[in-house]
Amino acid sequence: MNKKTLIVSFGVLGAVAAGCASMMTEEQKAAKALEVMKASFKENGQAKLDRLDQDDMQRICSLSEQKPLPKDVSDKLEKAQQALIKYPADGKLLGDWKSGERIAQSGVGKQFSDNPANPNGANCYACHELTKAEVSFGTIGPSLYNFAKIRGYSPEMQKYAWGKVYNSQAYTPCSSMPRFGHSGILTEQQIKDVVALLMDPSSPVNK
Repeated sequence: MNKKTLIVSFGVLGAVAAGCASMMTEEQKAAKALEVMKASFKENGQAKLDRLDQDDMQRICSLSEQKPLPKDVSDKLEKAQQALIKYPADGKLLGDWKSGERIAQSGVGKQFSDNPANPNGANCYACHELTKAEVSFGTIGPSLYNFAKIRGYSPEMQKYAWGKVYNSQAYTPCSSMPRFGHSGILTEQQIKDVVALLMDPSSPVNK
């Protein structure tokens, strides 16, 4: 087979492959991508492959390719996610802000090398500024310093803060913030403590 014939053959094969790929639906492409990802990872300790499974919200966000969602779609998703928020049975949304500060500082948990018997951290400082005492923090998320001092200490704002920590998608669809309650990362008491860190007037967040 001469060089010219080889070039033609590869060109035909490439065209066939491209044609097959273009014939796949978005659902088929997503299923194929998931199959490839699951083949690339191995379960290790508490890090299971089911973490790659997406719920409806995550699938829609992935298909959006990081483009803004249409407002009607975004509003519908927010409403659906807000319906998933579970509030404390005792009606108390605030815990101990000092414990909340320790949870915000801790990046431990959910990794294969972590002991699942130990409490998880929220690692809030990885993305947010919260207090002036902590000089090392990430900037992926907005500054939360003076969170309640700026927004108010009202019961409605407490409820919003709880909902945001419990399920961040309920107020910002396709947010990169973890869904700490919805995903079982933090316990109810831990969420109370983190909300207290944001909402308690004596918390360093509001000084």
